[in-house]
Amino acid sequence: MSPDRPVGDLFRRFRERLAAERTAVADRTGADVPAAGGPGAARRVGRADSAGRATGAGPGAARTDAGSRDAGLTPHPPRDVAPTTSRRRGGRGGRGGEQLTVPPAEFTSYYGRPILKPPVWRWDIAAYLFTGGLAAGSSLLAAGGQLTGRPALRRAGRVTSLAAVSASAYFLVNDLGRPSRFHHMLRVAKPTSPMSVGTWILTAFGPAAGLAAVAEAAPRLPRHGVLGLGRRLLPPAGNAAGLVAAVTAPALATYTGVLLADTAVPSWHEAYPELPAIFAGSALASGAGVGLLAAPCAQAGPARRLAVAGAALELWGSHRVENRLGLLSEPYTQGTPGALLRAGRSLTAAGVVGALLGRRSRLLSAVSGGALLAASVCTRFGIFHGGVASARDPKYTVVPQRERADRPA
Repeated sequence: MSPDRPVGDLFRRFRERLAAERTAVADRTGADVPAAGGPGAARRVGRADSAGRATGAGPGAARTDAGSRDAGLTPHPPRDVAPTTSRRRGGRGGRGGEQLTVPPAEFTSYYGRPILKPPVWRWDIAAYLFTGGLAAGSSLLAAGGQLTGRPALRRAGRVTSLAAVSASAYFLVNDLGRPSRFHHMLRVAKPTSPMSVGTWILTAFGPAAGLAAVAEAAPRLPRHGVLGLGRRLLPPAGNAAGLVAAVTAPALATYTGVLLADTAVPSWHEAYPELPAIFAGSALASGAGVGLLAAPCAQAGPARRLAVAGAALELWGSHRVENRLGLLSEPYTQGTPGALLRAGRSLTAAGVVGALLGRRSRLLSAVSGGALLAASVCTRFGIFHGGVASARDPKYTVVPQRERADRPA
């Protein structure tokens, strides 16, 4: 600093310039702005103008609405935003509410994108859900035919079970991309993982169902030689394998429901009590459909009883997921999932009625069996697409979370 311009002189010049600016502002706006450093300056600078608008804490034409108008500027905050009804905290009594600077926040998602990533599973997983249930239901039907002496029912159930579990393995491997990945999943057994448990269930069920189905070909083998030995050994081995498959069948029918409910997909996760019941009922109904299609009326008694039990479980579970979940029930009632589930309910009811009325009509029994199989397809695909739809819409993730947060402890 040069000696001819001491600090006191610079400070005095600054105060004079600041006072001149304040006087100019007061002349333009008509406001009573005291000189810098005068009594009450710090208290009155920043006070609201006659319209009650909050002003700033320093000089400038845009610090008040009147100053903004004189300067040709738009008053801030905008006048089209309604003021709040609450009083200022810590302000003087009787003073008006604060002016909102932004409109109230509304629900949206970041950049318009879903909060959850939708499942990457394709149609082959929905088909896997159906074929797995069909394999389980058919093996139970075959065990019933075996224990009650109904060979046609037993044969139809075993052959269908092998075909369905083979299709399940194909759909699963197709989704995994490489067969080796299925093999890699068998390196560990993790009871807390539905996927790991399901892999082991499928591994145990498949060979048993295969041996039971192969045993049905024993009567066609020659009576002598090596094949004759197979003709004698296969039937008892097939009976034992058929019972093993039937014991494993309930786990195969229901684990896929647990698998879906174990994900973060909102409408699947919230329906965790119902999904295993729906899938169990659908499996029983589809197995009954096989029996009604393939067995003569005289041997179809267990299939009819299986149809009634499966339909009751499936209809109860479907009704629950469409009415118990509140907002998360919407994906199951709208669009493609809603249409599929409604069709599944109608076909299930028609199949049960036809099964009960068609005790002596092979044609009516076959039509009822086809209706039950189609109902199982519609139900599995409807549940699948309903969960995918709930993951794509952010409201099904955020709104239930807010409701749970606002719920009293």
